[in-house]
Amino acid sequence: MIGKVVRGTDARRLLYYLYGPGKANEHTDPHLVTGFSDPAELEPERRPGGARDFRRLAGLLAQPLAALAGPGYAKPVWHCSIRAAPEDRLLSDAQWAQVAVQVMDRTGLAPAGDDLGVRWVAIRHATDHVHIVATLARQDGSRPRIWNDFYRVREACQDAETRFRLRRTAPADRTAARCSSRAEAEQSVRRGWGEPPRARLRREVCTAAARARSEQEFFTSLGDAGVVVRKRYSSTSSGEVTGYAVGLPAHTAKDGQIVWYGGGKLAADLTLPKLRRRWEGPGQQLGPFAGRGLSAVAARAVLRNIVTGAAMQARNEAGFFAGLREAGALVRLRFSQTCPGQVTGYAVGLPGHDDRDAMPMWYGGGRLAAGLTLPRLRRGWDSPRNAPERSGAFRFTVPERNAIYEHAGRQASAAAEHIRRAAHGDPAAAADAAWAAADILHVAAKALRSPDLRRAADSYDRAARARYGRIPRATSAGRQLRAAARLIAMTGQLSGDSTLIAIALAANLAALAVAVAELRRAQQHAVQAAAARAAAMQLYTVSSPARAGRRQERDHRRRTLTATRVARGDFPAQLQPTRPAPPGHAAHRCPALRTEPSRRAGPGPPKS
Repeated sequence: MIGKVVRGTDARRLLYYLYGPGKANEHTDPHLVTGFSDPAELEPERRPGGARDFRRLAGLLAQPLAALAGPGYAKPVWHCSIRAAPEDRLLSDAQWAQVAVQVMDRTGLAPAGDDLGVRWVAIRHATDHVHIVATLARQDGSRPRIWNDFYRVREACQDAETRFRLRRTAPADRTAARCSSRAEAEQSVRRGWGEPPRARLRREVCTAAARARSEQEFFTSLGDAGVVVRKRYSSTSSGEVTGYAVGLPAHTAKDGQIVWYGGGKLAADLTLPKLRRRWEGPGQQLGPFAGRGLSAVAARAVLRNIVTGAAMQARNEAGFFAGLREAGALVRLRFSQTCPGQVTGYAVGLPGHDDRDAMPMWYGGGRLAAGLTLPRLRRGWDSPRNAPERSGAFRFTVPERNAIYEHAGRQASAAAEHIRRAAHGDPAAAADAAWAAADILHVAAKALRSPDLRRAADSYDRAARARYGRIPRATSAGRQLRAAARLIAMTGQLSGDSTLIAIALAANLAALAVAVAELRRAQQHAVQAAAARAAAMQLYTVSSPARAGRRQERDHRRRTLTATRVARGDFPAQLQPTRPAPPGHAAHRCPALRTEPSRRAGPGPPKS
């Protein structure tokens, strides 16, 4: 059973709609089931022509507003729609009346035994739902308290599910992302968009936050993805950014202005203060690219990327070294033995990338690339014509890219083991790793350009968040996953055949999602556990050998047909593409993904 609360200004117009035929003649037999007084007395009378007269009922609802002492609410009409699931049994009018009375009691608008609560009525015009209309003024001339009314409605709906043995639904714990409105969904269909703008913006913001190393990089990444960003500045501290909103250039209102969505309107953990916790929280002294467990090949590639970027942005030697440190690299300078204070070279390393003696592993500029020695860089800064010499046209090699993806897979496997250990002992210790798993899923989906991975990331989204928008305590497992996500983002979008990389990474991510499902099941968070299981099922589909074989066959056929069309221009004979031998069809099955019976989730937030 689901309840939805909206606010309005005109109770009479709302009554007209609820008693009317509806937008598609879907309203049948509208009538009151309960209210602040006897429903038979409140029921609008019929005029001689058959139409109902709403003047008396609308006047009764509006009387407390006229008698309200002091300022009232800007939108004084409280409208709550409560709907049962399609598979639920049919409730009688008396049972729907019990649900409505419980909702008004839980919200505090009309508590049980309080004859001076707000005036309200419950109208039923369909078999599966009821509408509650109330005016926000108590009959003693005071304003009712409506803080957290949505949470209280959710509690009342869950009580009704237990009492009438209906389908269990999730609590209002803010783990779910903000849903697109009906208007947004219908507009997407009319304009031929694949999904509502809110859904796309949420995915882009999640991906940008996962790959960013700082707030500025976050906003830059959003711009590169085609998202328009509007920053909100403090009214007391000049230049201080306190929030942001995002929009799409094609999504405009009637006046031609972009429709904006604040981070909190996308999901509870996407507000700017909570995003800053990712970049400024405990443990960030290790840098955005923690090198622990990173192979020498991958570490050298990451450092070459950092050094190349710092060299391109710097205008002199001091700016270059400052840029290296800002990017999270360790820097060690080499000084002249004959001229004290003169820098003759440098070496860089990654925090956590140590040798057997727990000492940092250093890489001189010449070990990274021929054009990254300090003398070559100095020539580039002194003469703009030599700038290309120091840039080196950075590009990851195939072995380097594979090493980074293998490292990400190992981190996902280690995080899964950490979550399993903590699930039954200290679930709070696994919350940060479960949250960070969403980062690596979103980044991998974008880098691999995989629709299957993208759907898995969207499915997993709810399983990642802690309840009520809380930010988990930072842990080593979570930091390692986020660092792996940034490394994947650094490699950029892959070109060519990336099937094997996707299979290996998806298998490790699937095991991670299964571990999170076990964690949420141990916490009795049934809906979050179901979200993690759904993501794991999709990830196992990506890593299935049968599916991967079909994808390889399709890619091979496409390349063969393209080559054939080119060859036909040179050879008069008709060339037929050779069909590769079909791959094996043995598919992996995951025994850990058994469907569990739904369990009641924990209670909602305490009444305030």
